[in-house]
Amino acid sequence: MKNLVLVFALLLAITSCNQAPQQPSAPVAAAPETPVRDGVFIHITQCYDDPHSVLMPLKMALMMSDDKDVIVYLDIHAVLFLTKNAKDITFADFESAHTYLKKLAEKGVGVYACPTCMKIAGIAPEDLREGVQVAQKDKFFSFTKGRIITLDY
Repeated sequence: MKNLVLVFALLLAITSCNQAPQQPSAPVAAAPETPVRDGVFIHITQCYDDPHSVLMPLKMALMMSDDKDVIVYLDIHAVLFLTKNAKDITFADFESAHTYLKKLAEKGVGVYACPTCMKIAGIAPEDLREGVQVAQKDKFFSFTKGRIITLDY
């Protein structure tokens, strides 16, 4: 019996010696993480009576969109200048409202109009300028993975 155990131990030793040594597995490199960008939620309520309070936030949205996720939400009176036939808004040292809206659309910035305010103003979704959409509440939370900073005008 002792001989059988010795033979078995010898066979086990020979078998393990004949196997190629296991190479330690290289650590799997993690995919580089894309830095999370903070989001800027810009809320505009004004219209023709206060052009500065319309154009300043639109300018801010355009500037911030260079390195932040941006969404622009317009309600109350602000929906009035979002239609295809609306009079443009101008003010010293700013581009016009329609110019800002066009540039924001070109950059893929979400510009959303309040559906209730649109209804009160008699504005149908098909009346909205290109690049302006009817607001949906889920867009308010899904436009960024970072913090949400709000600017109210």
